[in-house]
Amino acid sequence: MARRSGTPYDFDTPVERRDTGSLKWDRYKGRDIIPLWVADMDFKAPPAVINAMRKRVGHGVFGYTLPPQDLVDEVLAVLEREHSWKAEPNWIVWLPGLVTGINVACRSVGEPGDAVITTIPAYPPFLSAPVLSGRTLTAVAHIEQCSGYAFDFEGIEQAFTERTKMFLLCNPQNPTGRVFTASELQRLAEICLSRGAVICSDEIHCGLVLDPDARHVSLAALDKDVAQKTITLLAPSKTYNLPGLGCSFAVIPDKGLRSRFRHVMEGIVPHVNTLGYTAALAAYRDSEDWRIELTGYLRQNRDLVENFVKQAPGICMRHVEATYLAWIDCRELSLENPAAFFEDFGTGLSSGADFGMPGFVRLNFGCPRSILAEGLNRMEKAVDTCFS
Repeated sequence: MARRSGTPYDFDTPVERRDTGSLKWDRYKGRDIIPLWVADMDFKAPPAVINAMRKRVGHGVFGYTLPPQDLVDEVLAVLEREHSWKAEPNWIVWLPGLVTGINVACRSVGEPGDAVITTIPAYPPFLSAPVLSGRTLTAVAHIEQCSGYAFDFEGIEQAFTERTKMFLLCNPQNPTGRVFTASELQRLAEICLSRGAVICSDEIHCGLVLDPDARHVSLAALDKDVAQKTITLLAPSKTYNLPGLGCSFAVIPDKGLRSRFRHVMEGIVPHVNTLGYTAALAAYRDSEDWRIELTGYLRQNRDLVENFVKQAPGICMRHVEATYLAWIDCRELSLENPAAFFEDFGTGLSSGADFGMPGFVRLNFGCPRSILAEGLNRMEKAVDTCFS
């Protein structure tokens, strides 16, 4: 596992992202707004990734590329080591992005007009992919508890119909930051399997568990029956900050389900690019120390956000167990559009309406602490105006 000798990784020094074609920063080009919205971090990739890409670029040929066997072996090792899941190489289907995987999954199960269930708040593609795939969407709200957001199992059971063919799961959950327990996942799996529904499990944030006493449980690792009805979506992109390199994968143990998934991809979904594979291998194989230091830094950033929200009037949030995302309830402020309100005071956040829950905002704290502190300072000034 590569690491600079005796030197901690630098997450404090801001990296200038303006004028680099950054989606995150160019949204507010020419405006004094700190972007804390879309889910990519403002940190450089792990040094091992950067070095591996430099070496690959030095080769100079960028032809069509197969997934390297070393990468396949490393993914299987990670699944067994981190997920207690012994997978087979042929279960892996490579994808140029997780959102692609969600859309392909929706098209590969059932027929047009069938139904998909998910829970809200939800990552926006969970709400759009079923509709774009000709399916109907049923959204069941999570239950808010003191300990965090939880499944409404009764509501989920009632939402099933004879045409419900899929459940879309996000664990760790985006945007609430929940890490669902094995018992919660087991009950959810039992509901879905008893009705013959396939589960598409987005586990892209599994490497970013912040609480030492929390543990990510991969749904398909619960037992073989669950695995046969599960499409698991994974990627190094969130954990190692590589979203622009377009490399992710599905793990699909069932041969028939995997065949349908591949069939939907044919002629439409492009292959993963050379540098995406190169970065993924260096991330998984050589960047574990970097990931550990990152999660420690993000944990402190999370604490900063949670302490700010506790002291600020009119807003609240539940504890974030994983991810670098905070889901903030602004309903007491009685604002028509909280995200636009905070933009006016210089902090750019994601609108809760995009996640199926108006009145909330999502804040990305995956950035140098100085940037985060300034963003929170501007939010404090904004909230104060509501009570002055």
